[in-house]
Amino acid sequence: MIAFLRGTLLEKSPNQVVVEAGGVGYDVTVPVSTFSALPAAGAEVRLRIHTHVREDALALFGFATQDEKAVFEKLIGVSGIGPKLAVTVLSGLAVEDLVSAIRASEVARLVRIPGVGKKTAERMVLELRDKLDAVAAGAVSTGGGAAPAPSAFSAVEMDVLSALTNLGCQRAAAEVAVRKAKAGGAGPEFEPLFRKALELVR
Repeated sequence: MIAFLRGTLLEKSPNQVVVEAGGVGYDVTVPVSTFSALPAAGAEVRLRIHTHVREDALALFGFATQDEKAVFEKLIGVSGIGPKLAVTVLSGLAVEDLVSAIRASEVARLVRIPGVGKKTAERMVLELRDKLDAVAAGAVSTGGGAAPAPSAFSAVEMDVLSALTNLGCQRAAAEVAVRKAKAGGAGPEFEPLFRKALELVR
């Protein structure tokens, strides 16, 4: 069972990275929060790993922090939430915001995450509200004001678009949301721009 992975970051895209360790390339699914914390390709990376074993596949899910991994493992213990949806949930809200929403029974906030319906949100609250005490709340990284951007999408904005479409958003709606997020003052860094666009996507 793989619990930790250290190696060279060969490739990265929103929700998916390839890490080489010991001459082997590992395909690892990651949430947006982990993707935004990764170094450039070619640098060393360290990821906490959850190994998900099924009859027909073995999948690796990677996290930049222990809190992310701990919440992921709590989420997949909820009825109706598999690893893919758990990654989507962690991509939709920062860990500390997610924990806060669950503890406060903020179902309306949880259902804004793509793929999370009212019943799933209610189960998350019911089953996890009293099980997240060990999760430490970290600081939220927020970007500063962005300079006016050209109409074409930058590399960071293209990554945001890719992350949104990976979460099931339509491309046209994702583009509109990214433009609105920029116009609304979201910072140029990946994570604040992504989270603002996710709030706006329709």
